Amino acid sequence: MSAGPLSSARRIAPLAAALAEQTERDRALPPELIGELREAGMFHLCLPRSQGGPEAEPAEMFEALEALARGDGASAWCAMVASTSSLLGAYLQPQRAGEIFDGGRSVAAGVFAPRGAATPEGEEFTVAGRWSFVSGIGHSDWVFCGCIVNDADGPQLLEGGRPDVRLMAMPRSEVEVIDTWSVAGLCGTGSHDVSADRRAVPAGRGVSLFSQRPLEPGPLYAFPLFGLLALGICAVSLGIARGALDELGTLAGAKRPAPGARSLAERPVVQSDLARAEAALRAARALALDQIGAAWSAAEAGRELTDELRLGLRLAATHGTETAAAVATTAYRAGGGSSIYSSSPLQRRFRDANVATQHMMVAPPTWELAGRLLLGQPTDTSQL
Repeated sequence: MSAGPLSSARRIAPLAAALAEQTERDRALPPELIGELREAGMFHLCLPRSQGGPEAEPAEMFEALEALARGDGASAWCAMVASTSSLLGAYLQPQRAGEIFDGGRSVAAGVFAPRGAATPEGEEFTVAGRWSFVSGIGHSDWVFCGCIVNDADGPQLLEGGRPDVRLMAMPRSEVEVIDTWSVAGLCGTGSHDVSADRRAVPAGRGVSLFSQRPLEPGPLYAFPLFGLLALGICAVSLGIARGALDELGTLAGAKRPAPGARSLAERPVVQSDLARAEAALRAARALALDQIGAAWSAAEAGRELTDELRLGLRLAATHGTETAAAVATTAYRAGGGSSIYSSSPLQRRFRDANVATQHMMVAPPTWELAGRLLLGQPTDTSQL
């Protein structure tokens, strides 16, 4: 990738914005946009350098996804999912990573939720299951699917009694894609279901995030993986909200509710609402980058990523995602009646931002997890 992630995202964002209506209508990214994102490495931001990726620092990834989402949220969401899936290249043996990611030329989708079963049989696993929310499956070459590892006695348990969960990589041609993605927002991500019926998967194409350590030594792979995923969602959300404020600014200067009336930009209530939304968005972004910086400093120095640092990442991610939804809602309401038309980007921004809040990495239960830690209660932090 010749240009850095942020400059690439800024270059592609106008194209993503121009194609946003088509993306939503088709429930898939247009081929020309896929080509640009693939060529720029936006689907592989976390892929190790040894495998042809940029191995971008977390703040680089965050700002690049945010900039792309300013153009279109669905495009950035697909880039986020593929990029965090590419991080699994750090866990795989180099030959297997090369097989799947092809030096950054092939794209992998992924879903961690263990909705499948993987049964070891010699040098292979037999995989079966059905997985929802497989974003970008339409333009992906591979898919990582979360599976509980079973043996003859049931789920294999790790220390502490937790079932072992492995992400099993399968070519898209070996899974069935089931058209389920008729949704309120982020329509263009094409996050359909996939299913597999007793597929044989080589053991080397499986990764356990609970019982394995990354094989790559870089600080990116010491950074909390689940925290990185949550921050990716936050970055996309903040970019969607920034795009909503952009749209409101354009509309407010031109729209007059009635002939001779003041424009939206001249109305005190709109001015006040916009200022409050701007402050909230800047504050949420600053918190996220501050917490990323603290955790990254520890990772670079080879220090332990403490629960306190992990907590900071999750608080910032959930707070940022919720703030972004509130800002997009403010912009939608301030736009008045014109916001409700499908031709208005404000309604799409409103829907996309609010759908993002439903992801399990930033959903309301994450506040409960954080609260237990803050109150010193016994807490499972394995997915923090």
